[in-house]
Amino acid sequence: MRFLRGARRVNPPRPHLVPSWDLAVTLQGLREAPFEPLTSVELKYLSLKTVLLTALASIKRVGDLQAFSVDEACLEFGPGDPHVILRPWPGYVPKVPTTPFRDQVVNLQALPLEEADPASALLCPVHALRIYVDRTRHFRRTEQLFVCFGGQQKGNAVSKQRLAHWVVDAISLSYQNQGEPCPLGVHAHSTRSVALSYALAHGASLADICRAAGWATSNTFARFYNLR
Repeated sequence: MRFLRGARRVNPPRPHLVPSWDLAVTLQGLREAPFEPLTSVELKYLSLKTVLLTALASIKRVGDLQAFSVDEACLEFGPGDPHVILRPWPGYVPKVPTTPFRDQVVNLQALPLEEADPASALLCPVHALRIYVDRTRHFRRTEQLFVCFGGQQKGNAVSKQRLAHWVVDAISLSYQNQGEPCPLGVHAHSTRSVALSYALAHGASLADICRAAGWATSNTFARFYNLR
C-alpha cells in the first residue's frame, strides 16, 4: 500500500485536457432517429435521450440523477412547461456532503421555440422530461425519476451503474447516427467536464459554473474539469 501511495506521488494522475467526445456531434445525433420523434420513439431511446439531456443541462453526477424523484414535492413543471424544478428524494446525501450547495435543487429552463434554429427545440430537456414522465407514469413502481424500460424490471428504480450505461449508450448511438465510431474511453462523468467547459467558452461565469456544479471554489474546475 505504501508503495502504491509513493508511486502515485511520483507519477500523479493527469486529468484529460481535451474532451473525449464531441458535444456537437452528439447533439446532432440526438436530433435524428431513433431519438426522434420523441413522442413516438421506443421507450429505450426516450430514456437514453432524456437522461443525457438532463445530465448535460443539470451538470449533476450520476448519483444525483438517480436521486431525482417524481414525488410532487420533488418534481414541478411550470404552467405551460417553461421550466422544471428537480429535487432529490428527502434524506439524499450527495457524494460530497460538505458542499455548500447541499440542497441539490435544479431549475432547468425550456429552450424557446422561436429560436432561429428550430432543430434546437429537439434538444429541450424540459420537453424530454415531460414526455418521459407522462409515458412512464402508468407502469412505474417507484418514485425515482428514472426507471427501467424493459424486461422483468420494467418500472423499477434504475441503478447508478445502469444509468451511467444509458449516458454512454446515448453518446455512442449519436455518433452512429452521424456514421462515425464512438471514441474510446467515454464515461458518464465526462458530461460534467464537457458541458461546463462549453458553458465557460460561451460566456458563463466561473461563479455560475461553481454554483451549478456544487463547488465552493473554482479550483476543482480548473484542475480537473476545464477542457480545451
